[in-house]
This record gives sequence, structure tokens and C-alpha cells, in this order.
Amino acid sequence: MSESGGPRLALGCAAGIASVVAVCTIIATLYSGTTRTTPALCLVLPVVVAGIVGGRPASLLTAVAAAIALNLVFIPPKATLKISNVDDIVAFVVFVAVALVVGSLVALEAERRHSAERRTSEVEELHRRYQLVVAERERLLEETQQLALLSQADEQRRAMLRSVSHDLRTPLAAIRAATSDLRTDVAYDEATRHELLEVVSEEAERLDRLVDNLLSMARIEAGVLRPDRQAVALDELVGHRVRRLSHLFAHVAVAQAIPSGLPLVDADYSQIDQVVTNLLENAARHTPPGTTIDVEARVADDGVAVCVADRGPGVDIDHADELFEPFRRGPGSRSSGIGLAICRAIVDAHGGTISVGNRDGGGAAFEFTLPVHHG
Repeated sequence: MSESGGPRLALGCAAGIASVVAVCTIIATLYSGTTRTTPALCLVLPVVVAGIVGGRPASLLTAVAAAIALNLVFIPPKATLKISNVDDIVAFVVFVAVALVVGSLVALEAERRHSAERRTSEVEELHRRYQLVVAERERLLEETQQLALLSQADEQRRAMLRSVSHDLRTPLAAIRAATSDLRTDVAYDEATRHELLEVVSEEAERLDRLVDNLLSMARIEAGVLRPDRQAVALDELVGHRVRRLSHLFAHVAVAQAIPSGLPLVDADYSQIDQVVTNLLENAARHTPPGTTIDVEARVADDGVAVCVADRGPGVDIDHADELFEPFRRGPGSRSSGIGLAICRAIVDAHGGTISVGNRDGGGAAFEFTLPVHHG
């Protein structure tokens, strides 16, 4: 239905006709003059009202009604459509022309105003819908990101289960085999019994290190990894850890270059012990038999730097940072993929840095820094 049709047109016509009746009644009652100018001017008002309310058709219809009312009520002979005076005919024609023009102009202006209001309303509605679309898009993007995070978390869980199941089976299988041999009726000599017990002890320690790493990873993911800082002597810590892991270095040598006068570091002993353990175990896995693992420490600009270097295949420098991500393994690695990630999280919690590079002559060198203890 058009803008000039329907309820608006009916309302405009009703308002125009009612206004014509009201104007005629008031003027006929109060005005006693003989001139037709005042009634003609007053009867233009209903045309204007009809044009504003009902549009151009209503104004034209009201103009016709006003002309008829002017003729019937104010132009002699009254109560008839006849006009006996030439001046009255001219005045009537001028009134009709003016009423039609004024009504048309007012109606056009009203229609432009209505059109502008309608466009404004449409623009506001489009803007509202656009905001809804943007909000929906942001919601979908957020849900997509959450799904991606959940998918990534699921993938990490699957990777962790694969890694942990493999890392648990290997020492458990060795322990089971050794204990099964010890429980048989075979009379082993003392050297063989000692060797089997060493296997049990070493694999149990390996399981213990794996459990420590898993617990540390859980604390890291929960955001509750907090260092209990104290003064730590790195020469004592590294020396003690190398001795405890001596069974890992049966086919390689470990060269320590840690000055005795090295400043104490401000660190959590057990957490840094775990960092050194993971780096030494990582180096032992990648160092070929007959080569040397070098452990060095020195004073750095921002604290004390510790470096663990092997003679293995080295690393791809372009993807070196990926080695410190959880469950990421290097080529041919048999580790769980969380040891280096734990190292980085612990060092970061201490305000230090950790990095990896290739050393001259082949091999990888992992270096981390710790702040010096003051006080």
C-alpha cells in the first residue's frame, strides 16, 4: 500500500472535511461582513491540515470540499452552486487555484518529511541489524576460538597419553623383567644380582623423574608454579645431579666447567634441579657413545648462565623455539616432549631466559640464566 493510501488518506480526508465544517460554522456564526476574503483565507487552513495529515490526495479532496463550502455558505446566492457576480467568480477561481497549489506544496513537503523519517528509520534499523550481525560474528568467532583451543587441548591430551604410556611402559617393562628374574629359582651370582637391582633402581628413578615432570606440567597449566627462592650454589647442585644421573652417562663423558667462586643464584633448589636433570637427560639421549657432554657456568650480564651442550645432531634453528612447546619432539626423539617445556616455564618463573643453539663441531647447546642472589 502506498504512503498516500489506506489509513493515512482516510485520516487526512476526515481531518480536512471536519476542518472545513468547523471553519464554516465558526465564520458563519461570528463573521457578518460581506467580503469573501476572510472566509476564503480561513478555508485554506483545512487544505493545509489535510495535506499534512493525509498527503496530496487528501489535500486536493479537501480543496474541492472547501471550494464547494465557500460557494454554498458565503457566495450569493447562498445554499446554491450558482455564482451571479463576476467578481465572485474570479474570487472563487482564485481560491480554488490557491487552495490546490497550497495543498499540493504542503502535501509534497509532508511527504518529503515522511520519506526522510522513513529513510532515517530504515538506516537505524539497518544499523541495528548490522550491530546484531557483528555481535553474532564475534560470538561465532569466540566459539570457533574456544573450539580450536579445545581441539588443541584434546590433541595435547592425546599426545600426552601417547608419550606417557610409552615412557611408563619402558621402565615398567624393565622393572618387571628384572624382578621376574630375581624371583626365579635361578641362583644368580652377586654381580648379576647387583646388576638386576641396579636396573630396578635406575628405572624407578626414571619413573620418578617422569612423574615429577607430569606434576610440574600440571602445576604450570594450572598457573600455580611458584618458586620458593633461596640462595643456591650451582656448582654443588650440578655436581650432585651429575653424580645421581651417572648411570645415564655409562657410554659418554661429562665435563664440568663451573668456577667455585661463582655467585649464588636466587632460585628454587628443587625446580632448578629439575631443569638441570631434564637438560642432562636430554643431552644423554642425543650424545653418541664415546663423546662428551659439556656443562659450563659463567657470570652473565643479567645473572649467571648455565650451558649444557652435547655432540648430537643439533637443532633446526628456524624451529628452535618449538622445542620448548609441550609435547613437541625433535627428530628421532624418544622423550615425552614435556621436559624442555617445563625447563622454560621454570626459568621464566625465575625471571631468567632459556635458549638453544648449535655448537661448533656439531651438537646442540642449551643455555639458561638465573638472577644472582642478593642479601
